[in-house]
Amino acid sequence: MLSLKIKRPLVLGFPYLPSGGLALALATLVVICPWPLTDIPANAKTLQSESNTEDAPAELPKEVRKGFVIDVPQRMDSGTVQDLIRELENLAESARGTDRITVVLRYASEANARNTVNSGTVNNGTSNGSNNTAFEDALKLARSITSTRLQSLRIVSFVQDAVEGHTVLPILASENLIIGNNGAIGNAVVAETSSATIDPTIQLAYQSIAKQRGLFPAAVVSALVDPALELVLVSKVNGEQILAVGEELQTLRQSGQVLGEEVWGAAGTPLRLNARQLRSAQIASNVADSIEQAAERLDLAEITPVARGLASGQANGVLLEITGSISPNRARRWQSNLSSTLSSNEVNTWLVSIDSNGGSLNDSASLAGWFATPEPPLRTVAGLIRGEARGDAALIALACKPLMMLPNTTLGGPGGQTISPERLARYDELIEQIATSTRRPAALIRGLLDPSAVVYRYTNRNTGRIRYATESDLLRGVEDAAAEKEKWERGEAVPLRDGLSVPQAIALGLVDGEASTLDDFSRRVGFEGTPRQISDRGIVRFVEQIGRSGTLAFFLLFVGFAALSAEASTPGIGVPGFVALLCFALYFWMKFLAGTAEWLELVAFTLGIACIAIEIFVLPGFGVFGIGGMALTVLGIVLMSQTFVLPRNAYQTEILARGVWVALGGAAGLIGGMIAMRMMLPHVPMLRGLVMEPIDQATIDEAEKLADYGYLFGQTGTATTPLLPSGKARFGDDVIQVVSDGTAIAAGDQVRVREVHATKVVVEAVEVG
Repeated sequence: MLSLKIKRPLVLGFPYLPSGGLALALATLVVICPWPLTDIPANAKTLQSESNTEDAPAELPKEVRKGFVIDVPQRMDSGTVQDLIRELENLAESARGTDRITVVLRYASEANARNTVNSGTVNNGTSNGSNNTAFEDALKLARSITSTRLQSLRIVSFVQDAVEGHTVLPILASENLIIGNNGAIGNAVVAETSSATIDPTIQLAYQSIAKQRGLFPAAVVSALVDPALELVLVSKVNGEQILAVGEELQTLRQSGQVLGEEVWGAAGTPLRLNARQLRSAQIASNVADSIEQAAERLDLAEITPVARGLASGQANGVLLEITGSISPNRARRWQSNLSSTLSSNEVNTWLVSIDSNGGSLNDSASLAGWFATPEPPLRTVAGLIRGEARGDAALIALACKPLMMLPNTTLGGPGGQTISPERLARYDELIEQIATSTRRPAALIRGLLDPSAVVYRYTNRNTGRIRYATESDLLRGVEDAAAEKEKWERGEAVPLRDGLSVPQAIALGLVDGEASTLDDFSRRVGFEGTPRQISDRGIVRFVEQIGRSGTLAFFLLFVGFAALSAEASTPGIGVPGFVALLCFALYFWMKFLAGTAEWLELVAFTLGIACIAIEIFVLPGFGVFGIGGMALTVLGIVLMSQTFVLPRNAYQTEILARGVWVALGGAAGLIGGMIAMRMMLPHVPMLRGLVMEPIDQATIDEAEKLADYGYLFGQTGTATTPLLPSGKARFGDDVIQVVSDGTAIAAGDQVRVREVHATKVVVEAVEVG
């Protein structure tokens, strides 16, 4: 037995039918309506037994219906209207020969309009010197919507926030209206309220547009364009309810047929119809809080933003290259350089080129929030992945709209910083904001940042709509978890842990396409060619560019250590030492600009070099200073090549291994330098003076023989200086260096040679008897 549950009776679309006619009306409605009532689920098309209903799986629809969404800001100028009309005509042209395409015009507040960076319709602040849409522009758009050129489109207005001014006129031209819980439609002539009377032409235009669609009653249209009118919902004694204004309202009051009145708009007060009023008057067909809910109300499996992020009109802007690791000082420099480009009000587009493994979630989040909500005169922040956008760098990339990738590039995956779920949870609000403004699934964004998140592909059993979510996301805020699970068919988990290739990212809707080159992407965004790079010191850009070369970094370390060993072999020369200092300083600068070197790394590296120098020049050998200095040097070099200390994933382990090999290879320059000094430099005429001649042992032996004082043994002489214990003594005509036997001998005392060891002469005092 089928039971029908009716929440409130409806007659002519209005609630609150007097109880006297309820039974008759309900009986008539049941008899004459062969289709299910509103409260019957849409998929309950046939009656089945309870067992069959429980066991039979829901079938997916044979035809998947798709639609498009275009964002319409509160304030439009002629250029904005022209862009909207062009986009609608392009959609209509693509729909020729097929079924009608549903196009949702989403009306949002000014804040939301700024968030929709892909809309290309954000007001540039030049419309008529006013904060409202000009009547002529709104009329042009409304006439286009109702024209035969767009008859292949089904135009639906989705009002999420309060809309007033002449932006209301295109809503009247729509075939359907969906209202958000916070949505409202208000005073259409707010820009003309300073006038004593409203231009009759405006009133006639509004009535004409509304009459073509029949969506808004004439009384409502009159109240929208004339705040002096009183709009009243009149309940008549026969159960009928109508909206009336002006003379019609007075006639009803005088007829004696009025049972009750509800004032919707007081005379002299601008009209504002909220979601409840629009829904109860059946002006709005449904209530929805998001574009996804609106798609469900329209039975659309998929709703796609019109790709207007590829900016309509001429783009004028700059190029920012985000390369290497992301660090606080680099992020501040990028933000400062980008901010300076907006001072002239000529820049409307930023093109961001990304090749980074991340490094600082906090700084990446700051940049991403900035890119996702550009403020006028900026209209577009377009992103291009030129190598990789790993770790938190993926958040920056996904905040850009449009976003494209060069061939063989990677989006997401483990990067320079490990992001824990607890830390990522602090940025949930930002991720939702980015997902909303760029029309990308928030769950996929989180999945690319958090390797522990498991994101599934869900398919709506009723509409075929695709949704990406974790199990917790799917049931968040749902009262009946079992019913919600039954509503969706879960597919396989989306492989996000190791990042996405170009085809995978495009298939998931995270990337808008593939570009062959930077110049190709620039032209597709709207530039005539690759824009100029943001102003920065040329030497900084040059060092950052060459710093991405691992070969150059290894070469600098090798040459630096080789020069250091050369200086150790020829102390005091200075040239090899200067070369070593220059190489090490350039290496640190490169890593500092790349965002991986800070003061800790510099201290470790410098202390290591100092310990090695102490071992070479002060305490020769291979002891604590040598081993400790080499360890500190390698540690400093390794830390300069990464943004983490200990690896926590396979990618970081690979980076660590690469840094260790570079450090060891560079340190091998010490041995290489010594070998080069010994084998090569002695044969270079100009550099022979840098190498010490090899020791001639025979010459040394002969010199020692010539200096033998053995003949003085037993002789007596006179001390010419005090012997404390060393000094000088005269033996005949010879004055030689002597050492006493341990006693102090004054100058002038007699001494006798007691021992002779080559050049060492030991004497003793002679007692004078």
